[in-house]
Amino acid sequence: MTPVATAPEGASGGALTGDAVRLPIAAGLHARPAAMLVALAKKYQSAIRLLRGADEVNAKSVVSIMSLGTQHGDLLRVQATGADAAEAIAAVSALLLQGCGEAHEAAPTSATLTTEPVPAVATAAHALSGVCAAPGLAVGRVVQFRQDVIVVAETGESAERERSKLDAALTLAQQQIAALKLGLADAAGAAILQAHQELLQDPDLLELAVAGVLQCQSAGHAWRVAFMQYAQRLEGLEGAHNALLRERGSDIRDVGRRVLALLAGVTPAQIDLPQGAILIAEELTPSDTASLDRSKLLGFCTTSGGATSHVAILARSFGIPALCGVDPAALALAQGTLVVLDGAQGLLHHRPSPADIDQAHQRMAQQAARREQDAALAQDAAVTTDGQRIEVVANVRNATEAREAVALGGEGVGLLRSEFLFDERDTAPSEDEQAAAYIAVAQALGPQRTLVIRTLDVGGDKPLPYLPLPKEDNPFLGLRGVRVSLDQPEMFRTQLRAILRASGQARLHIMFPMIATLEELRAAKALLAAEVAATGQRDVKVGIMIEVPSAALLAEQFAREADFFSIGTNDLTQYTLAMDRGHPKLAKQADGLHPAVLKMIALSCEGAARHGKWVGVCGSLASDAMAVPVLIGLGVSELSVSVPAIPAIKALLRRLSLAECQGLAQEVIQFGTTAQVRARLAAFAD
Repeated sequence: MTPVATAPEGASGGALTGDAVRLPIAAGLHARPAAMLVALAKKYQSAIRLLRGADEVNAKSVVSIMSLGTQHGDLLRVQATGADAAEAIAAVSALLLQGCGEAHEAAPTSATLTTEPVPAVATAAHALSGVCAAPGLAVGRVVQFRQDVIVVAETGESAERERSKLDAALTLAQQQIAALKLGLADAAGAAILQAHQELLQDPDLLELAVAGVLQCQSAGHAWRVAFMQYAQRLEGLEGAHNALLRERGSDIRDVGRRVLALLAGVTPAQIDLPQGAILIAEELTPSDTASLDRSKLLGFCTTSGGATSHVAILARSFGIPALCGVDPAALALAQGTLVVLDGAQGLLHHRPSPADIDQAHQRMAQQAARREQDAALAQDAAVTTDGQRIEVVANVRNATEAREAVALGGEGVGLLRSEFLFDERDTAPSEDEQAAAYIAVAQALGPQRTLVIRTLDVGGDKPLPYLPLPKEDNPFLGLRGVRVSLDQPEMFRTQLRAILRASGQARLHIMFPMIATLEELRAAKALLAAEVAATGQRDVKVGIMIEVPSAALLAEQFAREADFFSIGTNDLTQYTLAMDRGHPKLAKQADGLHPAVLKMIALSCEGAARHGKWVGVCGSLASDAMAVPVLIGLGVSELSVSVPAIPAIKALLRRLSLAECQGLAQEVIQFGTTAQVRARLAAFAD
């Protein structure tokens, strides 16, 4: 039901107010969902307010939305004034109902609400405790970093001149952040910097700064007062449920300092790292972290922040150990001090004994030796001990990740998530923009490798701000995957034409997501056939994602009309078991190794085999070493895995016998519980 826009009692200026929306986001409207909400609100000319009881904020301001301190289950209303008010209310309310791109989760329980992750207790002598921000082990030497104090005059020139300085600094800061984003292949890091760019355009923050300029303050002084006021507002939010929002104050200070340095004409302190550095700081901003030389950095510790901070997210994406909230005594450690950083244990050993260092090096050597052994053979084919070839390909988002996959032994791309081109923007990408991205991935692979491009997979838990979908009581059972594409045929045709332009650069395959009926497959193939005929492209294979039980049950019928199957085990699990894989209470039970899910995979493989079609797996089970033997035993001949997992999965396959895996698979699909399956697979691995 579309939220109803009504004129509130006592409203002036023709304001309309939508129905109450119960917020489904477990962490409330923090930076990422707030940025998505703002991006949509800015498409409308109307002034838009977000209401919660007597509180209201500007819905076009990320800072104001975050400072509202929303919680899971809050009742929110959207109010708008202007020519397109009713349309704006419907769209913004619908995005709130869908969770603004965040997973729908129940409210945190009392156990999870009480505290942030508990710092480790330093039981060892000469160990400082903190919160694990990213796991891992490193032995290196301390490098201390302190941010410089930026001095600006309180008064300046004319208001016009100071406003011009502020505008120029904001523009240059946008360009600097955009350049940083280009250096991050990781989606999480890019999303953080995208939120920083949104902060630079925040209307409430800019209004406060401009008000200071008009009161004869210098641009630098007015800007510092404005961003510090907003940072302190977030950091002053009370309650454990606002821990995430309090940490976003550091993002505002990060953006603020960037602009302030430009206004002051100073170059911020650069973090010059020697080889083998363990960086220690009171605070590292996302910008600091994104610009670090990762070839020299082994890990870092900060005395501020926590496991939900953006710096912690970046550390995990970099694959380096990190601690947040570490004992402030770490700031007193001398430069060059030899330390052992144990991210998993949450400890910084600052006076390790020779035995401690030897033990750490042994653990690191064992891990590294296995990785090196796997990497040395990564370019070899994955062939079982009894001669069965299994293709190991990669799940990627872009050409950079495709090149990384090839370097690690990837034999192609089994899943190119095309939605990365459609995310975090105000309008759909053009055909030329899409084609350039698809061609770049194809060229990274070359004509001998397979490239499987999945058409746009949005809806349900993956909304797009410029494509508001109608409110659905059960969005996971509504317009998702190929259904969205069929509902938006012009956008679908544009994408198909763009994909076809990559033909010839690699062995091109097109895959449709969330196919549930033969009618959906036929409708999608008809649109593709029309574009193939119009462009004259040939030799394109067409496949489907097996993600719902109906597709598995009708696998033989689908195999008559599709060239291949790729099983999305994440969605197949939640649809087979009727359990949301993001649900805090059910997620552990939504296990892809449940016998019912394995039987769905078996049915898919059997149906495909009857018509000589191949089956791959591109869900998380493909990268799970415990699951690999049963998958190939059921008939899977392609595993599309996360890029870093390629060497290890190929090495595992070379140690397996297909005959033994087939016997194992037939055994475990007769079990009744996941526990039985996992116990048997663990015994098989031993």
